[in-house]
Amino acid sequence: MTHKKKRIIIFTDGACKGNPGPGGYGILMKLEDSAYQKSFYEGFRRTTNNRMELMAVVEALKKIKKPGEEVFVVTDSKYISDALNKGWLEKWKANGFKKIKNPDLWKALAEELDKHKVHFEWVKGHNKHPENEYCDRLAGKAASQPKHKLKRDVFYEKHHPEVQK
Repeated sequence: MTHKKKRIIIFTDGACKGNPGPGGYGILMKLEDSAYQKSFYEGFRRTTNNRMELMAVVEALKKIKKPGEEVFVVTDSKYISDALNKGWLEKWKANGFKKIKNPDLWKALAEELDKHKVHFEWVKGHNKHPENEYCDRLAGKAASQPKHKLKRDVFYEKHHPEVQK
């Protein structure tokens, strides 16, 4: 008897209190046709919403141990879904990620995408999609943590010293 490999389904969201401002991401990972699921969140003291959306996907993909997995990512970020589904990421990669915002995260995402078979789907945010709403709450919780618990978004702070406080 052969067993069909189960897809990993990832839901992500990012949030910022101000843009830039304190931010966070939320991740929910599920195994298809299984009750197994795990969630993660992390907050940063000074970042942007788009960086948190991207970081959520990158960090979720990094958590997958075995290469070659079938992965389905659901995001409410047009920034991410368009970059992947419209071929922008391939152009940016060919150009060495020059003259784009968040090159560190796009490069990290490209590296993670090379490890698996990843498909992206966009869903409208704040539209009663249960998993997206859950990730939104996680991202908000992450961004709202006390300042001493928030990590540094080192790349962002290095390239935007004007926003230091």
